[in-house]
Amino acid sequence: MTRKTVRIILMLAAMTLTLLAGGCRGAKLSDADAQLERGEYFDASKTYRKIYNKLTKREERPLRGEVAYKMATCYRKLNMAARASAAYQNAIRYEYPDSMAFLYLGRSLQAEGKYAPAMDAYRTYLEWDPDNQYAKEAMKGCRQAIEAKNKPKSRYVVKNAKLFNSRRADFAPMFLDKSLDQIYFTSTNEKSTGENRSEITGMKKSDIWYSKKNEKGEWQRPEPAGGELNSDADEGIISFSPDGQTMYLTVAKRSETSNTSVEIYTSKRSDATWSAPVKFEITADTISAVGHPAVSADGTYLYFSSDMPGGFGGKDIWRINLKERAGSLENMGPQINTSGDEMFPYSRTDSLLYFASDGHPGFGGLDIFRARLNSTGDRWSIDNMGQPINSAGDDFGITFGEGESGFFSSNRGDGRGYDHIFSFELPEIKVTISGMVLDKDDEPVANAIIRIVGDDGSNQKEIARDDGSFKFNLERGVKYVMKAGAKGYLNVKQEFESDMAEENADYEIDFILAAINKPQVVENIFYDFDKATLRDESKAALDEMAQMLRDNPNVTIEMGAHTDRKGSDEYNINLSNRRAKSVVDYLIAAGIAADRLNPKGYGESMPKTVTKRINKLYPQFPEGTVLNEEYIETLSPEDQEAADQINRRTEFQVISTDYELY
Repeated sequence: MTRKTVRIILMLAAMTLTLLAGGCRGAKLSDADAQLERGEYFDASKTYRKIYNKLTKREERPLRGEVAYKMATCYRKLNMAARASAAYQNAIRYEYPDSMAFLYLGRSLQAEGKYAPAMDAYRTYLEWDPDNQYAKEAMKGCRQAIEAKNKPKSRYVVKNAKLFNSRRADFAPMFLDKSLDQIYFTSTNEKSTGENRSEITGMKKSDIWYSKKNEKGEWQRPEPAGGELNSDADEGIISFSPDGQTMYLTVAKRSETSNTSVEIYTSKRSDATWSAPVKFEITADTISAVGHPAVSADGTYLYFSSDMPGGFGGKDIWRINLKERAGSLENMGPQINTSGDEMFPYSRTDSLLYFASDGHPGFGGLDIFRARLNSTGDRWSIDNMGQPINSAGDDFGITFGEGESGFFSSNRGDGRGYDHIFSFELPEIKVTISGMVLDKDDEPVANAIIRIVGDDGSNQKEIARDDGSFKFNLERGVKYVMKAGAKGYLNVKQEFESDMAEENADYEIDFILAAINKPQVVENIFYDFDKATLRDESKAALDEMAQMLRDNPNVTIEMGAHTDRKGSDEYNINLSNRRAKSVVDYLIAAGIAADRLNPKGYGESMPKTVTKRINKLYPQFPEGTVLNEEYIETLSPEDQEAADQINRRTEFQVISTDYELY
């Protein structure tokens, strides 16, 4: 139910005030006190306001402070934070002699999002009660809220679910079953059953409404739940058995001779109608309030909120075994429950519980918390779900649909304190890796196969498209090994690790495959001028060459070196032989077996033929042109140097593909 009806109607606890103010008490003040005692906060607030406005004499200041405090109590119970703050400040101004005014002032200011003055009020209260845990936790929540302003919000996207909301209070949504095509919620809209308005909230008494999806998957306009479910009492805050056939609901029945009774009932479903609610017996305790039922996902437990004896203060979350109820009642313990109020439980799995609390550090009012049970089952870790799920107002009553999406309730942004239903969704982080598989002439490799294996156990395979492109979906924070290969080409392997950033990412990686049936230039191998000594900047290319040979352990290669046209044939053959041997020696030192490598110097005897790739780099040379001496001598000096540079190259040619295969 709305926090109004939740904290006021459905979780109503008797409240006793010791009042220090004396003096004249007219009939109207007695009426207001009686209304307050009965929990009729809306009516009481109006009566107190009339009395307050009449107390204008100086000698009436103490009584005015008392009335302001009681009026603030009503506004606090009605979740009218701004009015409560003003009334508590008036009570303090008129020296109302109760330090609790500072504690409650801190709460209402915090609910307004006024964190700095709220902390001042809490500090003042702690001067009277330095060990008060609630005030300490509230201070911590204010500090966290101030710090959160300078930090990015969580990735949750929150929107007002306008279709479900009326001009009054709508709250506590719950899916009927796993089909997720019907949702029920509580509403105090003007079409609710009965003619009388609640003395507690000033609104119509709450009924249970529902909406369902049409054949297009669109939510339809809400309707009141059918059958005998709704009455002129307050019904709301529901949960369902896993099969959707039994509803657990909170019912608050008003009596002229006693305080409102808050209890859990059940109703059975037949087709689209619900039976008259029947009381669900939890204990023999007839004084404590019991509400906010939540059936566990497997149907074993019923979680609920109550102020029954044996708790840790305020309202606690409890549970009972639905299959073996006798003796199974248990409090969820001090890790979840605090000296404040814990309400609106939602059991997602046997180790994942959501609830609303104003006792754990939060942004103000009720915040939604997530509790995870550790693997040994002896400790819960509690996390505030952060902004924008939580706000300075009351946030509660969460329910999950598919994945990290669903609905919850909040009175954020509503000056009247009315609750509304909001949708939430955590957009999926899309992490991908894409690239191209090409040969060394920049041509797409037909039918190339790419495999990617992650250390999370994932294993994916894809055939490159006609243009050589591919794409994989990844997970964050995973180390991957990627391998590309195709018939007639050597395999290439690369390693990659996706980071943990909570944002979409598309990584890029290309595979350049070496053809088996023709020589392949090894780029970026450099020698000292007129020598066979490898320069340091050649190391990266040679290391890649060594890795390629490790990735293709069954091939043997000829490592050929070529010179330009300058110098004698004998000199160039000798120089190229020495250069080829230098490369082979490096690869042997890197762990490649010597009998897989055959150095060969060609001198200037095999001038390069211009490929598509060379033409892209040097468009002055037409594709297919042989860069022999006769052609080069027809060029300008600049182009001659470029052609000589192309001819000075180191290449490898696959000789066999069955090394140690048998």
